[in-house]
Amino acid sequence: MAARHIARRRFGQHFLVDDTVIDAIVAAVAPRPQDALVEIGPGLGALTDALLRRCETLTVIELDRDLAARLRRWPRLEVIEADVLKVDIAALAARRGQRLRVVGNLPYNISTPILFHLLESAAHVEDQHFMLQKEVVDRMAAQPGGRDYGRLSVMLQWRYRIESLFDVPPAAFDPAPKVVSAVVRMVPRPQPVDIDVHRLGAVVTTAFSQRRKLLRHTLGRWLEAHGATVAFDLQRRAEEVPVEQYLALVRALRPPAST
Repeated sequence: MAARHIARRRFGQHFLVDDTVIDAIVAAVAPRPQDALVEIGPGLGALTDALLRRCETLTVIELDRDLAARLRRWPRLEVIEADVLKVDIAALAARRGQRLRVVGNLPYNISTPILFHLLESAAHVEDQHFMLQKEVVDRMAAQPGGRDYGRLSVMLQWRYRIESLFDVPPAAFDPAPKVVSAVVRMVPRPQPVDIDVHRLGAVVTTAFSQRRKLLRHTLGRWLEAHGATVAFDLQRRAEEVPVEQYLALVRALRPPAST
């Protein structure tokens, strides 16, 4: 019998152990035999095992070398032992010859960097289903005007349709985290060809840099410094501006000003 694996705090490991939650995630994903399924952070393989019953092959990305070694013994499982932030998702999709379906119980300590890393390869993804800290999911799915609406909301919603599916209590994990979790579905939208992604990031970051102030104090000064003269209501706070209006502003900022 293999030795029991002790969760490593530096990897943010909380292993999913609740069969009801696992079944609910698999039902939400609804994997098909022919899918190019990729699981990030499989851990001890509880979700992995449930997914393998529904698909022909599964690729997992695992940083922990001890867990990766265990997983290599599984049939029909391709193990990529690596930091997901260094994995070329587009290249992986090209090798599989189809868009990927990505799932995972993401480490809470680096969940946002992972989401932004995957954002770069959204065109190569069919959908994503993730377990995250509920607070993060609330921010991802937040609508304008609410306290949770912020940079993360805008930078993900312009590229994905985001749906919070259900909450997961701490008791569903071993060891139990100190926070409630949630499962989120992310379906990529068609990418507008006229959006400068880097410019969008700069605009949104500036807008939310002092979210309690009116935009004329933050974004207004940024626009002035970049010599931009556009029609945009700056007598609002950043959280009052819908995603579509941030996109419209970026479209109007052409040709791109020097940064």
